[in-house]
Amino acid sequence: MIGEYHEQQLRLLLEHLRQGFEQLDAGEIDPFDLDDLIHRYKRSAQKLWSFRSGGEHAALSLEWSREHDQPEPDWWEAGEPRRR
Repeated sequence: MIGEYHEQQLRLLLEHLRQGFEQLDAGEIDPFDLDDLIHRYKRSAQKLWSFRSGGEHAALSLEWSREHDQPEPDWWEAGEPRRR
């Protein structure tokens, strides 16, 4: 279950990068904006990997969220840079 979840979430994160490259090609963002997206992707993917490494705890957490109609983690939001 966790392996499938991880793959699904990783695909969602990668979609943000795909959109970023499309925006760069369309002139909607500049290379610095894309670089920021890449860094955010990396932070988000690291948090997702950390969650997955929780093994049984991660599976139980997902099951609980689904059983109680609670939102699952938003890994893209988790990678948002901290404001100082």
